[in-house]
Amino acid sequence: MRLELRQRIIQVCERKMLEKGTDVGLSFYAFFANKNDDPSLLMEAATWWIQTHQLDHFEKALKIKRMVEMELP
Repeated sequence: MRLELRQRIIQVCERKMLEKGTDVGLSFYAFFANKNDDPSLLMEAATWWIQTHQLDHFEKALKIKRMVEMELP
């Protein structure tokens, strides 16, 4: 997964946890605007979420943030 997407995921997870607490759940759609302005980035997130890690539709933001941070170089 490219660095731009990793950084976006971490930022969104942190913001959601600040707003709603560490127990907040989200889907990979949370990392994108309501319009599909970057289909390749959306597919990259979907592939990481669904194919690579076989995650449920909604997962805890804390879990996702930790997973992404562990994969950082």
